[in-house]
Amino acid sequence: MPLSGFQRPFCACAILVLALAGPASPDARAETAPPVQTATAPVGTPAAAQPAAPSDPAGAPAPTTGVAPSVNPPNPQPPKTLAARAIDTVKQAAKSASDVFSRVPCSAPKGGVPAMGSLPRVASKLVAGLPVVIVAFGSSSTQGWGSTSPDFSYPSRLLAQLKRQYPTADITVLNRGKGGEDAPEMMKRLQIAVLDANPDLVIWQVGTNAVLRGFDPAETEKQIQEGIGRIQAAGSDVVLVDPQYSPRVNERAENAGRMVNLLHRVARLRHIGIFPRFEVMRDWHEKQELPVETFVIADGLHMNDWGYACFAQLLGDDIIRSVGQIKLGVAVPAEVLKYKPM
Repeated sequence: MPLSGFQRPFCACAILVLALAGPASPDARAETAPPVQTATAPVGTPAAAQPAAPSDPAGAPAPTTGVAPSVNPPNPQPPKTLAARAIDTVKQAAKSASDVFSRVPCSAPKGGVPAMGSLPRVASKLVAGLPVVIVAFGSSSTQGWGSTSPDFSYPSRLLAQLKRQYPTADITVLNRGKGGEDAPEMMKRLQIAVLDANPDLVIWQVGTNAVLRGFDPAETEKQIQEGIGRIQAAGSDVVLVDPQYSPRVNERAENAGRMVNLLHRVARLRHIGIFPRFEVMRDWHEKQELPVETFVIADGLHMNDWGYACFAQLLGDDIIRSVGQIKLGVAVPAEVLKYKPM
């Protein structure tokens, strides 16, 4: 008979049963308690100062009702379906995005900054339900320097943005950023890092380190033109990303202006898209009146979690608009597209 129905007077046997079925020892509870979130405790904090796992206090008196607690484990939950797991992933991505923008919303420039234009290959594959491979190619801005974790790099945020829009699509975003590089170093690894992945879209962030070094415009343009030609020959869409607006870059304002103009001119000549990062970030500071510290870390060069997240959202918005254009049978040139708040 179950213990819960035991109504007869206690005897030695009953006492023994209750003793065996009583509360577990502190060590046994620790094995099943939720893990302590030690990341929030400062370095050097004594273990006793860390938050304790939610459990019954050690030494709590055993129940005195004469009813032993159930020792049968709860029925295990059936495993989630693939669709349910996908929905959970989308919800978590949406929560993460909203958390980043909870204090400072991400707004697009309102002055008519040209967007990157249509992307026929990636858009047509999304519409057809085929897998899409995007390669983010660049230097430390792509790799994610300044972010608190790889999940907050712009390629990771871009993937989350696209997954929210297309939860059933098979989309891969490969991070091929490498700190300290510019066009000469990137060209040496273009084949292995980019082309061998057979990408549908290559987002090429280039020019910042060239600005800081003092670059040769003619040689830099030659290398970028060659890289674009090889990517286009492989059948991939291409989007350039120009340098970031930041104190370190602005110290070389003349070089920065020349690089931005060079990249926009190359994009027009090659009929490819360009994401105007420099103007977008300048708009954050000069027109939206955000302090530079809102989007750049203390080194004065690299973006922070908010900066990468907003950059990725605006870039993702452009890709989503491009897909909409393909659905409508419209191919809008990059020169006439304008950012609009979403």
